[in-house]
Amino acid sequence: MSENPEIRAEPPPRSNSLRSAVRWLAIAAAALWSLGALAIVAARWIDPPTTAVHMERRLQAWIHGKPYHERYEFVPLSQISPNLQHAVIAAEDERFYQHHGFDWHAIEIAAQDDAEGGRIRGGSTITQQLVKNLFFGTGRSILRKGAEASLVPVAEFVLGKRRILELYLNVVEWGPGVYGAESACEYYYRTPARDVGRQQSAQLAAILPLPLKRRPDHMQHYTDIILERMSQRGW
Repeated sequence: MSENPEIRAEPPPRSNSLRSAVRWLAIAAAALWSLGALAIVAARWIDPPTTAVHMERRLQAWIHGKPYHERYEFVPLSQISPNLQHAVIAAEDERFYQHHGFDWHAIEIAAQDDAEGGRIRGGSTITQQLVKNLFFGTGRSILRKGAEASLVPVAEFVLGKRRILELYLNVVEWGPGVYGAESACEYYYRTPARDVGRQQSAQLAAILPLPLKRRPDHMQHYTDIILERMSQRGW
């Protein structure tokens, strides 16, 4: 009596599973990007209640069991002194009004300064830093940089320079739990942002690259550089 040959189902090709995983990853990435783009559109009219950096700091404090007090008050750009606006642009992004989100000249200079062992700022523009603050926190990776770069043109097109500057000055980290110009001026100088002077503004701008390690009264060298840049531009 002959036995029936065993019938075995062929396993699906491995390449099909890989393609399926890649497809779902692409769909998820596209969905996240769309959410980010929609959030930027909303930020044209709605002041952000929080940011990725704010949430990151809260989580870090919780993990390490440290006290955390957040100071964050959003104010219109008209209530932030032109001195502080000009100082931050001079320190962080001198060509803010000339570029469209990326300043390739500043990136080249930053790379040269790195090689020489000293610089006052990186090559990121204010627009790039705003997108990073809103959505990506302080971590660094190629994937994050790519996602950030893809949202920068959206921010430039939708928000415009004035709103970008207003958002950045209000959400940027200026010390432990200190976010935005109003909170920073009150924290360091006991004065509202609309009244901060030229020297104080340059001091505040000088700590932005490392706000958790620097203090305004310890940054005279960088403060002088920022004041000189402001003078060169007639500010």
